Amino acid sequence: MHFFSDVLMDSTTATAELGWMIYPSLGWEEVSGYDENMNTIRTYQVCNVFDASQNNWVRTKYIRRQGAQRIHVEMKFSVRDCSSIPKVPGSCKETFNLYYFESDSDVATKVYPAWMENPWVKVDTIAADESFSQVDLGVGMMKINTEVRSFGPVSRNGFYLAFQDYGACMSLIAVKVFYRKCPRIIRNGAIFQETLSGAESTSLVSARGTCVPNGEEVDVPIKLYCNGDGEWLVPIGRCVCKAGYESLDNETVCKGEFCCLFSIA
Repeated sequence: MHFFSDVLMDSTTATAELGWMIYPSLGWEEVSGYDENMNTIRTYQVCNVFDASQNNWVRTKYIRRQGAQRIHVEMKFSVRDCSSIPKVPGSCKETFNLYYFESDSDVATKVYPAWMENPWVKVDTIAADESFSQVDLGVGMMKINTEVRSFGPVSRNGFYLAFQDYGACMSLIAVKVFYRKCPRIIRNGAIFQETLSGAESTSLVSARGTCVPNGEEVDVPIKLYCNGDGEWLVPIGRCVCKAGYESLDNETVCKGEFCCLFSIA
C-alpha cells in the first residue's frame, strides 16, 4: 500500500551535527553511525545500564507542523539484549519512551519544558522486536527495529519530540517525522485538491470536488473523503461532460467531439 505524506523532519538528511538538547549531560551522546545501507548518519546512543535510576532525555529541535493535525513518527533503533550483558543489574531495560510538547514558537531552553511527563505528553513506550547480543556485535550484525507511532490532534504552530531512556543500552539510529495527505486527484469527472488527513487515525475529512473543464454536475454535492492513511474513500456525486463534449482518459477530461480532427499531435 502506498501512502502519500510530507516529511517534516528526517534526521538521516543532516549534513552536520543534529545538535539536539541532552539532559543530563552524561546520558545520551550524539555520534556518527551507519544505517542499514552503511551510509554515514548522525545517531544518539546511551548505555548506562550499570547505574540504577536512569532518566536520560534527548529533545529534537523545533518542528513546524505545516497545518498537519496528526503527526507520525518513524523511529529506527537498536537495543542490546540485557541478558547478554555480564553482571548487569535488574534495572536494565530494553524499551524507551516517546513524548511530544506543543508550542507556537521555538521557546525551549536547557530547563524548559521541564524534563518530565507533564508538561511533556507521552505517546508510547517503545519496545524492540529484536535485540542484539555480544555475538551479533562480533560478526558485525545490525538488528535494526522500525516502529511508527502517531499522535494528535495538534493545534499549535509546532512541537518538539523527546526520547527518554530509563536504563537501556541502545542507539536511536533515525527519526523521521511526517504527516499523511490525500493527493490531488480527478475522479468521477471532478477534481479534488490535495487534502490533509484528520486529527485522528479514524478521521474522514470531507473534500468538495469541482467539475473538470466543460463538465457539469449531475449529482450534488460532489465529495470524496480523505482517511487517516491518506487514501480517498466514499465518492459521492459525479460530473458529466456538457453537450457537445465527450469524456476521455477515464473521465479526467471533457473534449469537444470535433476538437481533435485537425490536431497535429
